[in-house]
Amino acid sequence: MTENEQLLRRVRAKAHDDRPWGRTSLPEPLDPTTVARAEAALGFPLPPLLTELYLRIGDGGFGPEYGLLPLLDSSPAEESSAVAEYLARRERNPDDPDWPWPAGVLPISHWGCGMYACVDCLAPQAPVLLFEPNADDADHAWYVDAPGLDTWLRTWLDGTGWYEETNEGPEPTPWESFRARTEATPQP
Repeated sequence: MTENEQLLRRVRAKAHDDRPWGRTSLPEPLDPTTVARAEAALGFPLPPLLTELYLRIGDGGFGPEYGLLPLLDSSPAEESSAVAEYLARRERNPDDPDWPWPAGVLPISHWGCGMYACVDCLAPQAPVLLFEPNADDADHAWYVDAPGLDTWLRTWLDGTGWYEETNEGPEPTPWESFRARTEATPQP
């Protein structure tokens, strides 16, 4: 069994046993057609592990704190979907052009207070970034939470994430590529 298969089994077990804040049940997994529609709307493919989470575990509703966002569709009672959040944030706000959203960085989980865990879908290892909009400016609002989605999931499974009360590990580090990624890719 591959490492990713073992990881998916652990995530599935925890997803069925633990409910994030305010969740009463685990949403059904998505079908491949819905994932393809999401990728078409985004304009880039999802990392394979993220795709497998949505296809095999559920359409969000599991993971740290508030859990993963639904990928494409959400009910009026739920938060918006990952795709809707990404597309809305990629639209440049003419009143605030100093807060661009980097291309290919998909919000996957809301932390509260405007903070998001995001997957860099354009990077080979699919690092998880922390967007912390309570910073003074956009250059200081982005952090590397984990070098890959697999690592991020393991910290959740093992209870060692920075968000855990008992964690004494390192805090996320600044994401040095923020400006290069926003200036190199034009906003729609």
